Amino acid sequence: MPDSTILLGLVVAAAIGFAVANGANDAANSIATVIGTRNLSPRAALIMASCCEFAGAATGTAVARTIGKGIVMPEALTMGLILAGVSAIIVWAVFATLNGMPISLTHGLVAGLVGAAFAQSGGLIVNWAVLARVFSAVGIAPVLGLVGGYCVMLAISWLFRRQKPASVRVVFSKLEVVSAGFLAYSHGKNDGQMPIGLIAMGVMAYGGTTEFNIPVWSILVSAAAISFGTLVGGARVIRTIGLRMTTLRPSGGFAAEFAAGSIIEVASHLGIPVSTTHCMSSAIMGVGATKRLSAVRWGIARSIVMTWVLTFPGCAVLGWIFGMLLRPIG
Repeated sequence: MPDSTILLGLVVAAAIGFAVANGANDAANSIATVIGTRNLSPRAALIMASCCEFAGAATGTAVARTIGKGIVMPEALTMGLILAGVSAIIVWAVFATLNGMPISLTHGLVAGLVGAAFAQSGGLIVNWAVLARVFSAVGIAPVLGLVGGYCVMLAISWLFRRQKPASVRVVFSKLEVVSAGFLAYSHGKNDGQMPIGLIAMGVMAYGGTTEFNIPVWSILVSAAAISFGTLVGGARVIRTIGLRMTTLRPSGGFAAEFAAGSIIEVASHLGIPVSTTHCMSSAIMGVGATKRLSAVRWGIARSIVMTWVLTFPGCAVLGWIFGMLLRPIG
């Protein structure tokens, strides 16, 4: 059996890998629209988003605590379980990113941990009450994103109804950059907290204690990792979100980003992990639907939804497989 210090190092490395994969896939959510509307070049958008992601991940720990001590009973945590859960979502995220499909890394990680827990004890160590709260966001977040994007776009259309289209474009060309930064910040504050929670889980298992503490270095390392992943970017996912789902103008990009970012920011303060992908994709659909339902390419939207649905069983099965393989190391 490997030394516990080596196992802790592997957990930290896996958490960093998860953060990089998260940033690469979810970079699309915060900057795809600002690229799709030609307000920023991909390079400028990625640099801006990576800075905002770092700032978001370095502030607040509510989501990290939910991930670190809420999904699996603290007294049952093992290095093998943590490694299995993280490995599952990393494999799934790499596959999805290479195929240009945005996924929920938030719920994929949770599903991977649950699958690994089942491999270890048949699910007896899963905190089902917390899990129910996390999964309730699966249905609520897309609805809020859809309604939010629709309502914000309607409000913009009404407020600027007497303005010339060129004037509206000038105003929202600037505001959309701000809203993209806000969405990147809120994403970092939610998804960027998850690798922090994973590292804290590893430290807790390493010390053989149920006391949950977050090392300061884990915050900095996780923030840097997700920021780097965002800088690397997921070009294929960016095309799917920003260019293929619907045609957006700067006002539409602003509406979608503002709606999605606001939902995520509230959830982060409440310590609820939510999917940035769910929020942003549905917000874009809501914005597109204000023109006419046919303005949204529902075939692409349907493919994205199917990927969301497959993420849960897919990551749970992968978590179980990795959990069985890593079970001997405890």
